[in-house]
Amino acid sequence: MVDEKHVILIVDDDPDYLLGMRTILENAGYTVLEAATSEEGLKAFQEHRPDLVLVDLMMEEIDAGTRFVRDIRALGGDIPVYLHSSVGDTLNVSTDPLSLGFDGVFQKPVDSRRLLDILKKKLG
Repeated sequence: MVDEKHVILIVDDDPDYLLGMRTILENAGYTVLEAATSEEGLKAFQEHRPDLVLVDLMMEEIDAGTRFVRDIRALGGDIPVYLHSSVGDTLNVSTDPLSLGFDGVFQKPVDSRRLLDILKKKLG
């Protein structure tokens, strides 16, 4: 938490998506950190210890998001981590996000009301 605001790290290689998510989250009162690669995201996680992470599935590599969550968990990160992807609905049907280390999956484009409802429940 920074200045009584929950910190959310968004890891995604799409600058337009990052801008849209930053706008939604900051308007809702969250502090937002951004990273364009899983490597940058891991560094940001280690430096800032955010309260929650939103990570894209496919960035520099097809499985960058799943590798990223494994790395966070290996570092002892027990915070909520949500996957966001254009293949999100397919993932929910074909695989269990919990088995991959995620707390859930958001389909892109993310429904801002659903996102904010879930963040409120997870972070208070």
